[in-house]
Amino acid sequence: MPKKFYVTTSIPYVNAAPHIGFALELAQTDAIARWQRQHKRDVFFLTGADENSLKNVRAAEAEKMSTPELVIRNTQRFSDLGKALNISNSAFIRTSLPEHHAGAQALWRACKSEDIYRKSYQGLYCVGCETFYLEKDLVGGTCPEHRTVPELVNEENYFFRLSAYQQRLLQLINDGTLEIIPEGRRNEITSFISMGLEDFSISRSRTRAKDWGVDVPGDPGQVMYVWFDALSNYLTALGYGQKPAPRYKRYWPADLHVIGKGITRFHAVYWPAMLLSAGVPLPRRIFVHGYITVGGGKISKSLGNTVDPFALIDEFGADPVRYYLLRYVHPTQDSDFSAEKVAEAYQADLANGLGNLTSRVTGLIEQSKMEITPRKLPSPSKELAAAMASFDFNEALRLVWEEVRRTDALIAAAEPWKLAKAGKTTQLKTVLAKALTGLATAAFWLEPFLPATAEKIQNSLAVRPMVKVAPLFPRLEIKEPAAPAQV
Repeated sequence: MPKKFYVTTSIPYVNAAPHIGFALELAQTDAIARWQRQHKRDVFFLTGADENSLKNVRAAEAEKMSTPELVIRNTQRFSDLGKALNISNSAFIRTSLPEHHAGAQALWRACKSEDIYRKSYQGLYCVGCETFYLEKDLVGGTCPEHRTVPELVNEENYFFRLSAYQQRLLQLINDGTLEIIPEGRRNEITSFISMGLEDFSISRSRTRAKDWGVDVPGDPGQVMYVWFDALSNYLTALGYGQKPAPRYKRYWPADLHVIGKGITRFHAVYWPAMLLSAGVPLPRRIFVHGYITVGGGKISKSLGNTVDPFALIDEFGADPVRYYLLRYVHPTQDSDFSAEKVAEAYQADLANGLGNLTSRVTGLIEQSKMEITPRKLPSPSKELAAAMASFDFNEALRLVWEEVRRTDALIAAAEPWKLAKAGKTTQLKTVLAKALTGLATAAFWLEPFLPATAEKIQNSLAVRPMVKVAPLFPRLEIKEPAAPAQV
């Protein structure tokens, strides 16, 4: 039986339509999942939607519609985005469904009784982050993430005894049991833990939640705080809390969580502490990507400066958008976005690069009227494997494009049209076989990144007799820029 690999995206709030930041996370996670499948792993790839957030309730009120109506509409947009980007997820979880509620409640019950207690609390709450902040953590009196003034909340809630897990969490992170990538994010988390952990609220009153969310077991007046509920999706999607639960037994623990930097603390501190309390094995690795910015500023649904990924896909196509996100957005640092940059990458690397090479190789073979077959394709190089092991998608695609350039250079140097004119059949066949092998190799290595393009090239190379391939990336018709767009 092949070795399993369980990988997840975060689950975004559905208070508004998806923006390009989540498209980045989908593309990164999909490349990882497809790479693992290419290497014969038994992959389960989870994505989904966080439907129980107070943000969703507030958004529904603003649109004068019910929360279930808003959630159904916006969740569908996130599901549609996965399809539009050709994302190969195994499941899409919705946290408003009964099976998730049952699993989240099972996790609550599994936690040590001494770790969950009830107390009155007053704090500064950011609905955008769905978290409480201390006065010292604010920037100019505002949330450091959303730049909004937090609400003062005063109520009686359940708390989780996070303080009891400080030393254990430090040990697990420092010895590599829980690996956080990149190192800078790991250092931030260990510094945060070392400063002292405070217990955190894991419920809110049903009144403040507007009767929306997962019921706290045994207390009908409280619903689960979104982070206890939302984080449990990684378990509940596998059937945790159900009997039998073969998928949970097969795939847990998660091999990798892919998340944005704004929610690192919840995944690297709160989540493992909850699992330790419940006696559930910890995830193995957390990969943290940076933000996509516009004009140097953070993209946010709350800030209203989002980039519509559907408009980008309509203009450029799914694979070109995936290519730009994986090649030109830094894997772990913030990267500025513009539609003009996507167009430049499309023209230079795809149309004039890979697309031109495909037409060139297949056209030369068609003209030769020879039966040309590629040599044995090499496995991905050690350098490519190392880049994917460290989630350096930029470097991985740079290495693939090196193969494209090598093959172009081979053709330019050998001048097969001159060999054909001179009747040097043996030499011509050798050159065309090398060129075909180079193109087939690039297509094979591209499968995790540009799956539809890789398939088109591979299918065209299987045609006998071979015919020249039509342009893979047609000339662009310049439209209005896709960013920024209000949602």
